[in-house]
Formats: sequence, structure tokens, C-alpha cells
Amino acid sequence: MKTELAIPSDLKFLAVVEDWLLNSLKAELGTAVNLDWNKVESRLRLVIVEVYSNVVRHAHQDRPDIPVVLHLGVEGSFLSLKVWDEGHGFDISDYQTPSPSAPQEGGYGWLILHQLMDRVDYQLRVANGRNCLTLEKDLAVTIDYSK
Repeated sequence: MKTELAIPSDLKFLAVVEDWLLNSLKAELGTAVNLDWNKVESRLRLVIVEVYSNVVRHAHQDRPDIPVVLHLGVEGSFLSLKVWDEGHGFDISDYQTPSPSAPQEGGYGWLILHQLMDRVDYQLRVANGRNCLTLEKDLAVTIDYSK
């Protein structure tokens, strides 16, 4: 299954984005895959809130006229989510992982994405000047946070 959502860059649409992602997954996967929906839903809700709000606030800088485009693909229990934005982007080589001994202003979202997803990839100016964040996750694999 593949589906796409183009939505204004405005946080008032955040619930729409969350519902689109979660309801698309539920419609496609149903009970075909044995998942703990409470865990899946809470983790993906955190991921999509982080991603969409960062695009709205940072990439598009509160310009609702620039759409955020989301592509969702599901094959078996494997999820692929691509998020396209038209912002300036950010240089991943400048990213500094937050440390408990040296708190910092930002960077926690990138850390969260890497903890919750199997693969995170960010490409600047991939198509028509747009940036693409790709997130992948096998929903049937449980994340072990005890490490």
C-alpha cells in the first residue's frame, strides 16, 4: 500500500497528520500482523509530531502556504515514511548528539527518531529543491530500551 498526504505547514493540522498516518496503517495492516497497537501508536505519534512540527517551525518557518508532503508505504509489517519539505534544510555534519553532562537547546528530536526507527536518512535538495527525510521501521520488531 502506498498513500500520500500534502498538507499546509500549520500546526493546527497536526491532528490530521497523526490521524492520516495511524488510520492508514490500521486500515492496511488490520489484524494481519500481530502488533501491540498501543506501543506502535504511541511511538509513531511521537515520531510524526516531532517530524511535522520541525518542518512547520524550522524548515518552513511558519509559512502555511508551503505544503508538507508525506508518502507512506507499507509492505507486510514494514513501514516507510518520506517527508518532503522546501526549507533550507540542515547540515547533518553539524549535528551534535545531546549529552546528559552538557545539556543543549536542540537536537533531541533527531536522537528520538534514531531511537524509535530502524533507519533515518535525510537528503538535501533531492527533487525540485525539496529535502527528504526517510524513516523506516519494521513494526513487528520490538524495540529493546533496556540497553
